[in-house]
Amino acid sequence: MTAQRIDPHDKSGLLSVTPMGIAKSTLRGCSSRYLAMGVAVLMMVGTAASVAAMGRAEKHETRHQIENLEDAWRSAILKGNIPAMDALLADDYMAITPTGILQSKEQALASLRAGSVHFKAIDLSDRKIRMYGTTALVTSRAEVAGTGPDGDISGSYRYTRVYVRDARGSWRIVSFEASKIRQFSDHRRSE
Repeated sequence: MTAQRIDPHDKSGLLSVTPMGIAKSTLRGCSSRYLAMGVAVLMMVGTAASVAAMGRAEKHETRHQIENLEDAWRSAILKGNIPAMDALLADDYMAITPTGILQSKEQALASLRAGSVHFKAIDLSDRKIRMYGTTALVTSRAEVAGTGPDGDISGSYRYTRVYVRDARGSWRIVSFEASKIRQFSDHRRSE
């Protein structure tokens, strides 16, 4: 079969097997369709905006929760509050102390109970909180005044603390690592 007809409504001159009709519409019908499409687009944009805003609000709320937990940790350490610390630490909590020793939850609580580490002051600064789904990573600087089993532990530290949200929606500390910031004079002595 050869295409012998030319679409009478098409000015391009291309061959066509089937004639193309012209859809006749009234301005009212056309306007209704455009109005319906416009409303649908606005609803989609509104829904997307509210979901994005809810995401930001939820993220802000979570950061606020983590900041409060950081303050609760600081308070528990300074006051030797074992029940508060027990509630903050996950059962599988593991820390790496500034001296490189691994410390479980039980060991951390025992150390706090025995008073082998005593903090007079902990001033935090340069806190950064990064969220990864149900995990929060906190880095901060701490100016510490206190004593440990081997004497004075006062100085500047950087630490990383990891929180994970459990199935009940509660945040728990699962990991902690602290490193003492070496001063320039400390660096020269070691060379």
